[in-house]
Amino acid sequence: MLHPLIRSRRPVARVILTASLLAAAVPLACRSTAAVAADMPTKIAAASPPPYQWTGCYVGLNGGGGTIGSNFNATVGPGTYLDGPNAAEVTNDGTGSHNNSAWTGGGQIGCNWQSGTVVVGLEGDFDYFHADSSFFNNTNTLPDPPGVSFTVGQDARTNYLTTVRPRIGIAADRNFAYVTGGVAFTKVNYTESYIDANAPSATGSATASQFLTGWTAGAGWEYALTDHWLFRLEYLYASFPTTSAIGAITEPGVGTNTLHGSANLVMQSARADVNFKF
Repeated sequence: MLHPLIRSRRPVARVILTASLLAAAVPLACRSTAAVAADMPTKIAAASPPPYQWTGCYVGLNGGGGTIGSNFNATVGPGTYLDGPNAAEVTNDGTGSHNNSAWTGGGQIGCNWQSGTVVVGLEGDFDYFHADSSFFNNTNTLPDPPGVSFTVGQDARTNYLTTVRPRIGIAADRNFAYVTGGVAFTKVNYTESYIDANAPSATGSATASQFLTGWTAGAGWEYALTDHWLFRLEYLYASFPTTSAIGAITEPGVGTNTLHGSANLVMQSARADVNFKF
């Protein structure tokens, strides 16, 4: 239906008036639409940051606690002081085991390579680990003559643990869980001793000092605090071969026996690491 103003006009005038009204209405409609659009909330999806990348090299420090454990064995060989039953008694009672704990601390350096969610790496570390495991048996007596007490003591001591280990795990953005295993190194100082209550007392000792190469395995979890600072919790188990020593038990003017001793070495550590990634 035409507007009343338009119906009252001649045809030409009607056309002119209609065009004028349309010209006036279009800008108003556009401004109205723009106003409505401006009032509508704008929703722009925020772009998600890319996952953290573990590729790169790092260096850091660590600290924690650990244990050292040993199985000790003693053997008294044939000789001119202890006869067969006495030698067998010392051998039997000189065997045992012991664990001890200590603080650890040191540093590490390594590199990681990431492909998808899989991360592989190689790390070397060195930790001060001053601990010893000791076994003393001082409650036994020789069978012949009966009642003569004796003591056998053994001690294995170390000052450090160093490892070289590949590791592999799965990364979930800034989290990285992994398993690791490789070669371990340490030095052990081993001592075995004997003393009895004869008059004069017989004494004996056997000592050894060796650099040892063993194996290690463990697992850990690491978290990227920032793009460069990493925090880690890690457990390591290291096992080393047996250290052996040979010496002698001697009673002056009476005789001697050979004295053999041995101890294996197991070291465990749980530690926290802080690394700086380049």
